[in-house]
Amino acid sequence: MKLIVKTNKQKLQKLILIIIVLILLVSCTIQPIFAQGDVAGVIQSTWEQAENQIKQVINNVVFPALDLVLVIAFFLKLGVAYFDYKRNNERFEWTAPAILFVCLIFTLTAPSYIWSLI
Repeated sequence: MKLIVKTNKQKLQKLILIIIVLILLVSCTIQPIFAQGDVAGVIQSTWEQAENQIKQVINNVVFPALDLVLVIAFFLKLGVAYFDYKRNNERFEWTAPAILFVCLIFTLTAPSYIWSLI
């Protein structure tokens, strides 16, 4: 019985020793960091320097990629809706193709006006 109690005390002592060593190690390596200067000015100047590159990438890469995805989805949905119409001899369901078409028009015309909104 004493052997079990003794090992629990030893484990507790080792744990406390490890915690103390970790606290000392962390307290020795901590360095205070202060933001001196105009942080907002730095962010604004960075944006001003990168603004043209960001606009160029979005206009030449992001919007055409979105357009391509929407065109593919639009024609696929239009085909599926047509085949559903032919198979069921019911009315043609325009909702999903119309939503995709409006999104496509939005992304096709977005580069001309999106930067004036932002």
